[in-house]
Amino acid sequence: MIFAQNKFHDAPTSFAVVDDPSSLSDFLNPSCPGAIWRRQIPKDTQSWLNKLKEERLPRGRIVTRSTAVADVVGYLCDLSGLPSGPERDWLEADIVALSDMFSDLLGAAFLRVRLSVVTNNACRKFHVDALTARLICTYRGTGTQYGVSSTGQDPKRVFTTPTGTPILLRGTLWPDQPPSGLVHRSPPIEGTGESRLVLVLDPVFDPEDEL
Repeated sequence: MIFAQNKFHDAPTSFAVVDDPSSLSDFLNPSCPGAIWRRQIPKDTQSWLNKLKEERLPRGRIVTRSTAVADVVGYLCDLSGLPSGPERDWLEADIVALSDMFSDLLGAAFLRVRLSVVTNNACRKFHVDALTARLICTYRGTGTQYGVSSTGQDPKRVFTTPTGTPILLRGTLWPDQPPSGLVHRSPPIEGTGESRLVLVLDPVFDPEDEL
């Protein structure tokens, strides 16, 4: 495991970069405001995703039990007309695996699952989400950008999460304080012709609040 505090000169805490998903448990340490699982999507699957027509990319948002994510993802893929095959099987299985890992890590029986196709500058300002924690994985296109700022200004150094690499981020409702200064945004891509496929997972501890 690598702790990347040397990359954040003004960061009060450590950002974890791990090669083994079991080490993502370090995200629960008080000194760790965020974590990355360093990995790559299989080349054949990445090439397939990159070549898909935009309208075939699955999209949708739903709150569901973590045990039902497989059914939800399968439905969204069917709805978009995503072609069947080993690449789709990998994508669906990976989303389920990330959901299982994230729900187990945070002890959340329910998740808000969002698959988005992004073609503009969505969430282009650096920010901290108003929730407990979030997992973001970009399956196609430029990944989430992040950095450290304690002044409310944009970070002096901006880092981009590699495509296919899940990033875990704490939100403003995380109980440990003080804030770490770790902020993030969607990469500005408007006008480039790029389309991103992004998975976002949020823990839901009281599903009645979502009604």
